Amino acid sequence: MNICYNPIMNQKSNMKTFITEETGRLDKVLAQQLDVSRNQIEKLIKEELVIVNGKYVTKPSFKLIEGDEIGYTFKEAEKRAPVDVDFDVEVLYEDDYLLVVNKPSGLVVHPAPSVKEATLVDWLVKKGISLSTISGEERHGIVHRIDKETTGALVIAKDNKTHEKLSKQLQDKSMGRYYLALIDHPLKEDVVVDKPIGRNPKNRLKMDVVAHGKEAKTAFRKLLTSEYNVELITAKLFTGRTHQIRVHLNTLGRHILGDDLYGFKSKRDKIPRVYLHAYLLYLIHPATGETMEFTAPLFEDMDSYTKKYFNTQEVNEKLEPKALKAVFGM
Repeated sequence: MNICYNPIMNQKSNMKTFITEETGRLDKVLAQQLDVSRNQIEKLIKEELVIVNGKYVTKPSFKLIEGDEIGYTFKEAEKRAPVDVDFDVEVLYEDDYLLVVNKPSGLVVHPAPSVKEATLVDWLVKKGISLSTISGEERHGIVHRIDKETTGALVIAKDNKTHEKLSKQLQDKSMGRYYLALIDHPLKEDVVVDKPIGRNPKNRLKMDVVAHGKEAKTAFRKLLTSEYNVELITAKLFTGRTHQIRVHLNTLGRHILGDDLYGFKSKRDKIPRVYLHAYLLYLIHPATGETMEFTAPLFEDMDSYTKKYFNTQEVNEKLEPKALKAVFGM
């Protein structure tokens, strides 16, 4: 049976209902009604958050007929054990719909069973910031992630409608980021790496280029090369795989300074983290339709290292948003 009675669902105060005026698949009808993706609707259905005529449905393909009453709600947050949030995060922009922050190194974006320390989501909750719930109970507001050691611009959605619109922008590439990285050997030339990425079968901590991995494409551009064999580069992602920039650089025999997981040979006391930074974020405001850009200043450690090996004026010229986009022909 695909339909079961669930009295708890009818007691939810935030349950919203409507009468369908068409016949068709439940996921298709509900996606059109809410103006969200069918993938998100499928999650709601499988998590028993959708009812039809007072009974919840667990199959996205369930056939509706005209006049059926559909009820739906978004998943409520599960309470996490209190954690001590003893840090602050720089806010680059905030309005009623979204928040853009400059994530520091060492900060995990959202909770997970293996994460015991405070996360960015914990900081958001402590600040009392309204967050979307469409990504699940532990990832409120998080539209896209940044690795723990990576720094830079991150956008957070304050409501489900904003979250959905920003997620669509990630898919159609109208939202994205330009990264900065310091690498151990100069690139031979500007290059685009288009190789699939999946979990490394021999080391579960690493990702790798694998035959049956997910599509992954990264464009790398040279910015400045120092006499000490260190190079400042920029990278643009066309997909969003875990460790994508690091893995694709590794295929070129290059590594980000501090990234000993993928092969950089250094003492961690000298370069304590991966020098990778999401510098420029662009998106279309989900409410106003305005094209917006945000630049996230380099943190002191990476900034100091950059100034040590490169001319400050040249760095500033290369990092001017128009100049940075120009190297990609944007």
